[in-house]
Amino acid sequence: MPTFDPRTALLVVDVQNDFADPAGALSVGGGSEVVAVANGAIERAHAAGAMVVYTQDWHPAHTPHFAQDGGVWPVHCVRDTWGAAFHRELVVDGEVIRKGTGGEDGYSAFSVRDPMSGAVSATLLEELLRDRGIDRVVVVGLATDYCVLETVRDARMLGFGAEVLAEGIRAVDLHPGDGERAIAQMRDAGAEVG
Repeated sequence: MPTFDPRTALLVVDVQNDFADPAGALSVGGGSEVVAVANGAIERAHAAGAMVVYTQDWHPAHTPHFAQDGGVWPVHCVRDTWGAAFHRELVVDGEVIRKGTGGEDGYSAFSVRDPMSGAVSATLLEELLRDRGIDRVVVVGLATDYCVLETVRDARMLGFGAEVLAEGIRAVDLHPGDGERAIAQMRDAGAEVG
């Protein structure tokens, strides 16, 4: 069980209907199970004076990120739709970082990547954490093998300590074993996963 303090931020990654609800366009198996785990972590974080930050995929209707426009993913998390909204049972009480707003690939909470040029640009997250004196993040959310993995990798690359709450993540497993490989990669990057 991770500990929280004022120098820690809980990152709640993409607990949105299209990922967390069985009716979602890109539903992650067991995705709804992370909601209660995330809510428990949110409560503990607030009680300890830790920062809580939520990420939210917020795509336009057309983007090279989507299969209909040449990408690999079904249309999902289109801004201002049910699919992009946070899961109805998730407690939302903190800052929200929206990703992919201009059609970029928004896997990491810390950065987005142009799907055509590969150019990477920062989200506001690092600045937000530095301004609050945060030196460690705890991560829960979806999906283990994409947005959680990339968020943890970037956190470590930027010098933040990182812990992943294993019971609060689920994998897409586009290829069998992707989730387990992602956990190994997070550990290799120096994150605690437990």
